[in-house]
Amino acid sequence: MTFPQQPAPPQPIPPAQPPKNKAKKWPWIVGAIAAVVGISAVAGGGEDDTKTADAPAPAAVDAVAPAADQLEEVAPAPEQTLPGLGTPVRDGKFEFVVTDVETGLSSIGDNPFLTSEAQGQFVVVTMTVQNTSDEPKGLSPSSQDMYDAQGRKFTADTSAGIALDSDVSIWDEINPGNTVTMKAAYDMPADAVPAEIELHDSMFSGGTRVALR
Repeated sequence: MTFPQQPAPPQPIPPAQPPKNKAKKWPWIVGAIAAVVGISAVAGGGEDDTKTADAPAPAAVDAVAPAADQLEEVAPAPEQTLPGLGTPVRDGKFEFVVTDVETGLSSIGDNPFLTSEAQGQFVVVTMTVQNTSDEPKGLSPSSQDMYDAQGRKFTADTSAGIALDSDVSIWDEINPGNTVTMKAAYDMPADAVPAEIELHDSMFSGGTRVALR
């Protein structure tokens, strides 16, 4: 007689194991890394401190100002001395030599129709002028300026210049290499002292000065 096969009894289900707490390992790992970094930093800082301590201190800068008697005295620039009478000077294409200065003239001219009376006093400057260029050049007494001891500027008196015995009374053209004698008259106050004359190749040139005293 065959008995029917009985099914096997169900096996008991084992209780579920709680998951392992892996996160607890990370604090230890992070702490270990931080400890290693800290030790390295301390070791490195110690070496820098040692080097800093051993390095010699920079020398102190002496900020004390030198004594007044040790300062080098700077001599003032010497004043330039102007050329005087008889000294050749040049401006542009002309070479000038002032040869004479006459002061205190109340009038100029022997011809009664050409005589000029001074408002103050006439000062007459005589000079030789040479054309140093290779072409004719115009020359005029009116291009020459006078300065008195007060620094005042005076221009030549044209009418008085006509009455003067001069190679160039108003204007003339001087040929290359030629030398002429020119006189320039200035009507100045009676108490004015002529100090310098500024000689010009033309009315547009820079000019050069000659001392008259």
